[in-house]
Amino acid sequence: MTQVDKLLKYQETDEKLLKLERDLGNSEERKNFVQAKSFLTKAPEKLDALNAKAIELTAIVTELNKKYEEIAETLSDFDHLDEMVDGGADVSFYKKNVTQITERLKAIKSEVAALTKSIKDADEEYQQMKKKTIDMQKQYTDSSEAYKKLKEGMQSEALAVKKELDALAKGIEPEVMKKYEIKRSERIFPILCAETGGRCSKCGSELSLAGKESISSGKVVECDNCHRILYKG
Repeated sequence: MTQVDKLLKYQETDEKLLKLERDLGNSEERKNFVQAKSFLTKAPEKLDALNAKAIELTAIVTELNKKYEEIAETLSDFDHLDEMVDGGADVSFYKKNVTQITERLKAIKSEVAALTKSIKDADEEYQQMKKKTIDMQKQYTDSSEAYKKLKEGMQSEALAVKKELDALAKGIEPEVMKKYEIKRSERIFPILCAETGGRCSKCGSELSLAGKESISSGKVVECDNCHRILYKG
């Protein structure tokens, strides 16, 4: 059996392992586990941020209400404005002040109303986040157990394939095997492809003259474009 034949056999067996890895990676058990884990990792920070926002807004509302009361008190200085008018006093300046103060109070009242709504919205979001966190904690527990069982169920099959791969690797040149393993880690598959008509059968790129000469002599070469290992087809 030539090196190419051995590599093809190795790749054929390796494809079984790759399928197991993909099946595990694409399983609903893993998706649910990863989703729950990701959510729970970010949840504390999100909850803290919402809580801090509510506290900050509440403090602002408290200050605005205090300012509102202070400004409202100044209106008492103009309680006798009607008497001053009846007495013939020029009170246009005082009327202008009253108007400005009243408008300022309206603005503060409007701002307080908007902030109060923001506080309510933040609290609702906080409560929803807490509820979802509780739900996700249950999902994490259930999916973690389901994912663990699935992995354990595939483990014996994967170990059998790996054992077969170890045996096959002994008949392959170390340098070639090293190249294969590097490309495997880069998620390139299939790694070994036939050359047809001086081109890579996978991506269609033409081999260099040196590549054509090497492959004609029975050696394996690397495609300059997709970097797969090519053999004479």
